[in-house]
Amino acid sequence: MKTITRSSVFLLFSLFTLHSSLLSAFPGEIIKSFDLPGRHCTGLAFDGTNLWVADRKADLLYCISPVDGSVIRTLESPGYWPLALTWDGQHLWNSDLKGGRDASEEYDGIIYRIDPSDGHILQTLKAPSNSPTGIAWDGQYLWCVDDMSAELIQFSPLDGTTIREFRAPVPDPTGLAFDGKYLWVSDRARDEIYMVSPENGRVLLIMQSPGPYPMGLCYDGEHLWNMDYQHNKLYQLKRQDDEKFIRIKERTGQVTFTQQVKNFGPGMVTSADLHMAIPVNRTNQELLEEITFNMDPAGFVTDRWGQQTAHFRFENLPAGETRSVEMNVKAKTWEVRQFIFPDQVGGLNQIPKDIKDRYLEDNEKFQLDHPVIRNTVKNVVGNEQNPYWIMRKIYDYIIDNMYYEMTGGWNTAPTVISRGSGSCSEYTFVLIAMCRAAGLPARYVGSVVVRGDDASMDDVFHRWAEVYLPNFGWIAVDASRGDREWPRDQAIAIGTVSGTLLITTQSGGGSETLEWTYNSNHFWTTEPKTYVNFENFADWDVFP
Repeated sequence: MKTITRSSVFLLFSLFTLHSSLLSAFPGEIIKSFDLPGRHCTGLAFDGTNLWVADRKADLLYCISPVDGSVIRTLESPGYWPLALTWDGQHLWNSDLKGGRDASEEYDGIIYRIDPSDGHILQTLKAPSNSPTGIAWDGQYLWCVDDMSAELIQFSPLDGTTIREFRAPVPDPTGLAFDGKYLWVSDRARDEIYMVSPENGRVLLIMQSPGPYPMGLCYDGEHLWNMDYQHNKLYQLKRQDDEKFIRIKERTGQVTFTQQVKNFGPGMVTSADLHMAIPVNRTNQELLEEITFNMDPAGFVTDRWGQQTAHFRFENLPAGETRSVEMNVKAKTWEVRQFIFPDQVGGLNQIPKDIKDRYLEDNEKFQLDHPVIRNTVKNVVGNEQNPYWIMRKIYDYIIDNMYYEMTGGWNTAPTVISRGSGSCSEYTFVLIAMCRAAGLPARYVGSVVVRGDDASMDDVFHRWAEVYLPNFGWIAVDASRGDREWPRDQAIAIGTVSGTLLITTQSGGGSETLEWTYNSNHFWTTEPKTYVNFENFADWDVFP
């Protein structure tokens, strides 16, 4: 039984992983919490000093202390089904369902501007949607989210005219807030809170909500506040911290990766060279034991991208014979979510030279100077200089103009763009080619995958891109996974690595050992008219 020492496997990521595990502060972390003043609270606002809470059953607006949650005073709500609240610097705004929640009546969203001193109605505005569950003030306009139409709408506070509208991040949006730069939307179904660009409605960041039924949201100048309808609690949350990612959904599993060569004859397989990519510690995975093999490798080889493989060689394999190599990996994996604030991403000139030199390289799969690549990048990226938005525009173009299809083979990026469809590898080649053509370093990683059940077999595997963003490092960007309908489901594939993956391979392109494959590769020679077959698969056992 041959082993490879943990010290050689762990070297690249051990210090980073240890440092990360010691950090605890992250966006969405609970700072403090209070009981809500009523049992049916819906809307939330901050007036610069105190918090305001709407209660749909009591028909009251509570002014409460952000220090201890105590009620300072109350106002009668302007209508009979108060929903969301926001503050414009002088007045409260409260959305309401004029028709109530009686299923026999149509919803008819109304928004009131209220004098906070006595609760008098100063203005009544027809909402731009029938069920405005969240409202926010951006300094000039009002915004609302609607849980029936699933829309995010900016509109005039004078007459309700719609200025712009986007699809909501999810079908069930609830609360809404504006922090001076970004919108924040809560989701009652997935128990999440989203940071959203007010320019295009793209979801930029996903955090877990503090409770199972997040409703009202507001921003106090530094922190977010969120009410939970099920817990009947009010939470103060970190909006931003130094932590760049969080690890959740820990699991421990054993992976047996098998590579087989079968000679169906009638002649001899004169040589067969098998390469298995060796996984290392990354932020999403930690190897728990030494990697073992069922036979001694001929050696270990490191390719020009720094990827190590175990090399096995067989000679003069007769007809009817099979050789099977196994690699056994016991690892702990997590779902990793990175917190990327586009305004905090450094410029292209801040990318280290060695990364540019390696990961802006051209080759036959990418064809950076091909007219299809150059023209597409020019049209998509335009004059954009922020590396995040360069990546995001390319990513959005791909998911808007391609669909997933496994046609066999891995075609070049220009061919895939022209065809408009591709496998996960082809989505990845297109994204890398376009990013590199735009001056943004990109590479790929490959993995084996838990396929549904914890005890499962994977022979399909998965590959995606990583893009380098200054101040944030290498960021996962999985265009095939993000090719979905809802903005939240598109965004989850940026900066997120699932805990169902064991990454084996990291590469910038073709290499002398793995060529353009990942996980494993093989080379062979045979006598004439000899048929040889290679199989690769991974068996998972995930422990409780």
